[in-house]
Amino acid sequence: MEYVLIIHEVADYDAWKAIFDQAAGIRKEAGEQSYQVLKYENDANKIVHFSVWNSLENAKAFFESPKLVQIRKEAGVKSPDFIYLRELEKGIL
Repeated sequence: MEYVLIIHEVADYDAWKAIFDQAAGIRKEAGEQSYQVLKYENDANKIVHFSVWNSLENAKAFFESPKLVQIRKEAGVKSPDFIYLRELEKGIL
């Protein structure tokens, strides 16, 4: 499996979430298969977006595209950190 972990601060969670939801179609088209959105315990505007992708190449092309740079700006995203991950092992305890 291929994963992307994005950690970023947003100016306003509700405004960011509306734009995030509107982008679901283009995320799916680009190769995102599933996602989770989490927040820091003590900061509702510090967001973690964890997603499964069909390839890291597609994820990088999507997140680094000029279109996404503009969408992040409109959504009030501050300094996102992108971490691209490949699964080594998975288990259930």
